[in-house]
Amino acid sequence: MRFLGNIEAKVDAKGRAFLPATFRKVLQASGEEALVMRMDPHQKCIVLYPESVWNSEMDEMEKRLGRWNRAEQQIYRQFVSLVELVTLDGNGRFLVPKRYLQMAGINQNVRFIGVRNTIEMWNLEELENQFIGAEEFSDLFEKMMSETESEEPK
Repeated sequence: MRFLGNIEAKVDAKGRAFLPATFRKVLQASGEEALVMRMDPHQKCIVLYPESVWNSEMDEMEKRLGRWNRAEQQIYRQFVSLVELVTLDGNGRFLVPKRYLQMAGINQNVRFIGVRNTIEMWNLEELENQFIGAEEFSDLFEKMMSETESEEPK
């Protein structure tokens, strides 16, 4: 499952957003009915995970955690404390709780971006602040890809 797209949308006064049709089609084709919503731990955006993707990521995280390690359990607890299970209504809308809108700085205009097997929801201005210039992007992309290439078996 892979989400592609960069789509501008709106959140209504009740905090509901339409999931863009291109993303709904991917969910439907994969048999997914629910999304898991969480704030990104590194950036000021909301991340929507198909439920099966979230469950796989949690399985991986739990394998890395020591059950009796207090610090690791606290990190895990804090990580999952800001999680909401959301379902789409018949019109493809879902409710974004106010605390998420506030944490992400989202008012009315929002941008959905497909990122691998998740969907990110951004405040338009915040997203623009995250992007780097074209030349810097080109340099970093080239470096990243050449490092990846050198790690692959020949």
